[in-house]
Amino acid sequence: MAKHGTIVVVDDNKAILTAIKMLLDNYFENIITLSSPETIKNTIQKEQPDVVLLDMNFKSGINNGNEGLFWLSEIKKAKPSLQVVLFTAYADIDLAVKGIKEGAADFVVKPWDNEKMIQTLVNAANINKTGNRKQTGKSTHLSANAMVWGDSLPMQQLRSLVEKVATTDANILITGENGTGKEMLAREIHRLSGRNKSVMVSVDMGAITETLFESELFGHMKGAFTDANTDRPGKFEAANEGTLFLDEIGNLPFHLQAKLLTALQSRSVVRVGSNNHIPVDIRLICATNINLNEMVSKGSFREDLLYRINTIHIEIPPLRSRGDDIIRLAEVFLSKYTSIYGKKEMSLSAVAKEKLMTHPWYGNIRELEHAIEKIVIIGEGQIIDDKMLDLPKSKTTEKETSAVGISTLEEMEYKLIKEAITKYEGNMSLVAQQLGISRQTLYNKLKRYEL
Repeated sequence: MAKHGTIVVVDDNKAILTAIKMLLDNYFENIITLSSPETIKNTIQKEQPDVVLLDMNFKSGINNGNEGLFWLSEIKKAKPSLQVVLFTAYADIDLAVKGIKEGAADFVVKPWDNEKMIQTLVNAANINKTGNRKQTGKSTHLSANAMVWGDSLPMQQLRSLVEKVATTDANILITGENGTGKEMLAREIHRLSGRNKSVMVSVDMGAITETLFESELFGHMKGAFTDANTDRPGKFEAANEGTLFLDEIGNLPFHLQAKLLTALQSRSVVRVGSNNHIPVDIRLICATNINLNEMVSKGSFREDLLYRINTIHIEIPPLRSRGDDIIRLAEVFLSKYTSIYGKKEMSLSAVAKEKLMTHPWYGNIRELEHAIEKIVIIGEGQIIDDKMLDLPKSKTTEKETSAVGISTLEEMEYKLIKEAITKYEGNMSLVAQQLGISRQTLYNKLKRYEL
């Protein structure tokens, strides 16, 4: 695998430095870690890095992010062409956006997603080397994360609707099967909106613990509870003048739905430990793979909340109904991952395309992307044939396998989780309760098994 030069990582948390160094070891030739920014200018002059990952806060007790902006300015004075990626907690997203306006290449939010972190840093390094975004086939840093509409009739109809509603401030509910790209569509709506100069803040409603719900969304004051050492805005405030994306909205417990509804109706939040109402100006987009109308009829989702979030309903079609779009997406992912892993361009043979077209893709775009990434990592040569496509088993095959028997604990766990998701129609709170685990543990297992 080709590596992408030198990176300097600056963060006062040594555990984070160690974790990032391990993560980036296969992607950069030289990884330099600094626990303080004081020596950063000398390090830049000596090492000539391709990219810097810069934390926003360093001094104990100071969390306003201004240190990051100061050191960004110092780096740009010393070496204007050097690409700087800001490393920030969600509460500092507005400062990170300000940092981009002042010359940063991008930002990564803590806690980070490994794949997004790697892609952001590799792309920034490539910009520094070439003076432009690295071109590999059709892919660029922008196109790798942009909406790929395709030419199928369902997606063209969807695109027409999105372009009409994106420019408004109407609340939007996006529905569709797992892996269809609901968050990506939300980002496209934000990009097309009048709020695109501000940030879109994403919240996984299924991953937030019930005890931290109000703190995460509405913020808290210093001393409001144990470990509340500073005032902290919530994600509503972080998304002010931008877009707030609430993913997996169907997994929000019933007793917390009223609190969300109150904030949406009043367009204001009250931080935990305070009585003051803070006005917020957001555009709301929600997403779920659950039938909320059925939840309303069963009494597990508030009807008034559904009306509030569902001004415009957008249903994303499953991948299997999109025809030749499957090949288009596969080629986009090929370009993306050959660039990330430093491989030569790869292309699909006719038989490979046929196999992709006939696969059911129950995991939709996410399943397709994982399949292509695996091919790029382990594949030899530049032409992909059908034998190289190690596609996941179809539901029919899974049933046949289960009839023979389960051979490992992992297979049993996978089967139990999958059956519970089917039984409870994707309601992750009920799934976790049935399995006797927390929702956070459940989400970790969903990611592990790619469900």
